[in-house]
Amino acid sequence: MRDWVTNVRTTHYLLGSVLGAHPYPLMVRDFHTVIGNEARAQILKFEKKLPKAIIACVGGGSNAMGIFHAFLGDKKVELIGVEAGGRGKKLGEHAARFDGGSPGVLQGTFSYLLQDEAGQIAGTHSVSAGLDYPGVGPEHSWLHDIGRAEYVSANDQEALAACQLLARIEGIIPALESSHAIAECLRRIPKMKKSEIAIVNVSGRGDKDMGILQKELKH
Repeated sequence: MRDWVTNVRTTHYLLGSVLGAHPYPLMVRDFHTVIGNEARAQILKFEKKLPKAIIACVGGGSNAMGIFHAFLGDKKVELIGVEAGGRGKKLGEHAARFDGGSPGVLQGTFSYLLQDEAGQIAGTHSVSAGLDYPGVGPEHSWLHDIGRAEYVSANDQEALAACQLLARIEGIIPALESSHAIAECLRRIPKMKKSEIAIVNVSGRGDKDMGILQKELKH
């Protein structure tokens, strides 16, 4: 970020999430809207109705924003973002910005951050490498503040259990990031009617996480 603003005429700053200074959060969101557009079209085609809820993991928040965006105007569709609850509630043990963070500026973005009382960025932890960023996309902060989206968290053990369950039932090994969303879906299913549908955005494959899974599940 420092290099970019110093050499702005000759360089571009590219970040793979809905983060950073304008226009990057907007650009990344728009690139990812294919996720939501296709999901909305397919659910209407095959189920003839909209889902009760959309559930997606949120690190920086690009995959979640990509699927949320197509449903923003559907007020009855619940938008559920799932952050990394990590291994505890103390600062430095999780990456749940909406549960333990406060507004601040990081890398050109004003959003919710994990920071100490002096405004210094806190360390984070998650079993999934893609969810441990100390900030979150500003549009997610806006959706949170206006009440359009709900943000919850799943801890490491819940995500690992969800990952194993999906692998055993469906033969799909989800990324550990996506496993947080699956964990939240498992919490909500018992409270839903049989006629209701939830879409879980499985945002990536778990091939990349085999080393972590081997370490965490060695028992």
